[in-house]
Amino acid sequence: MTIATVNPATGQTLRTFTPLSELELDQRLQCAADAFLRFRRTPLQERTSKLLRAAEILESEKERFGRLMVVEMGKTLKAAIEEAAKCAWGCRYYAEQAGHFLADEVVETSATRSYVTYQPLGPVLAIMPWNFPFWQVFRFAAPALAAGNVALLKHASNVPQCALAIQEIFRRAGFPEGCFQTLLIETDRVRRVIEDPRVAATTLTGSTAAGSHVASAAGKQIKPTVLELGGSDPFIVMPSADLANAARTAVKARTINNGQSCIAAKRFIVAEPIADEFERRLVSGMEALVVGDPMDPATEVGPLANEAQVKTLTDQITRSVSAGARLLTGGYRLDRPGYYFAPGVLTDIRVDSPAYDEEIFGPVALFFRVRDADEAIRLANDSEFGLGASVWTESAKERDRFIAEIEAGMVFINAMVASDPRLPFGGVKRSGFGRELSHHGIREFVNIKTVWHQEVPAGASAQQLSNSE
Repeated sequence: MTIATVNPATGQTLRTFTPLSELELDQRLQCAADAFLRFRRTPLQERTSKLLRAAEILESEKERFGRLMVVEMGKTLKAAIEEAAKCAWGCRYYAEQAGHFLADEVVETSATRSYVTYQPLGPVLAIMPWNFPFWQVFRFAAPALAAGNVALLKHASNVPQCALAIQEIFRRAGFPEGCFQTLLIETDRVRRVIEDPRVAATTLTGSTAAGSHVASAAGKQIKPTVLELGGSDPFIVMPSADLANAARTAVKARTINNGQSCIAAKRFIVAEPIADEFERRLVSGMEALVVGDPMDPATEVGPLANEAQVKTLTDQITRSVSAGARLLTGGYRLDRPGYYFAPGVLTDIRVDSPAYDEEIFGPVALFFRVRDADEAIRLANDSEFGLGASVWTESAKERDRFIAEIEAGMVFINAMVASDPRLPFGGVKRSGFGRELSHHGIREFVNIKTVWHQEVPAGASAQQLSNSE
């Protein structure tokens, strides 16, 4: 795949990049290995002060970074600026909390002193997607750097300028050379980096297929891995819910990031007594969305990221309709330059259609009717994915059942699923394993080392101590 900036709003190629040669790649890997030996000894306060500086840069230049995201992947300018600000939040969070998360934990045993200490692993390879080109990187990099690791970024091939801008942010923030490096390489060279002995661990956010390849390569080398993969998140609405609020949120939850988010609500599972009214509100809400130039403040839904996304989404809808599904609105490519797609609602979805069991990555909602909570839970769990779930109910009994029985890494009650630095982020089943964010995220790439310190009494020999155990 060509490493290039292609404006999704026009389809025009704005800039291309030459991939690193094998020699250049090897030099980057060695630079990371050398940097880690120095950086791991850097005091925590010094590391976190640099994260605070990165946060200041993101905040002061968020509009510039936002425009870069828009040009490369098509999200609205408002959403892109908010993404840059969220990255600053992530940096500040780990700068403030890393000392607490990484502090030695004393454990009472028969030893003079025993404790658990958290130590960095080394260079960590991050393979990141295009849909949140800044946030996906910073939510990995902030905790990894705070812990004393160094980072190597293999970003998606269609956001190279974002990747280089992030590298520049960390450089300007004062991180030493080699602590954060962007690797402009083709996808088929990633395995070579994973297998390199200088790389200690890897993390990937992307498709289930990509996750399988990365996990296989890392597993063969016995290297720690975190996978945040696809999702087909259910959005369940029960009769006791605030219907108007749920329907408004449903439209936003389905079309966030132009519908291209792993945690975007995709399957709308609605109890029969309120299904007709919810369907009406959902359809009218999708039809009212303003689709247009992502730089225009009035735009609510911009283009899809690239031609491949348009073709995949069109094919999934076409095959689902052929299998018996019905489009209630939208669901087609708009006749204009760029990769624009009309927000749609698909219903009467058969079990054997793509819309039932594939991730739909675009602004098309999948509408299902169910009799009761039992059927809602069964349908929600009838998926290979298990990332997030949104449940709308005012019944405490229903709420507790959904929390206990839905197979997902995250369950949001009366709210849309979202990431927050303070909460662990990740899924189960084929949505991946491991967690990002919170204290769980920073501890994914550390050596959780047990220390047992036994002071030898004056005059005692090692043999005497051994015989006493």
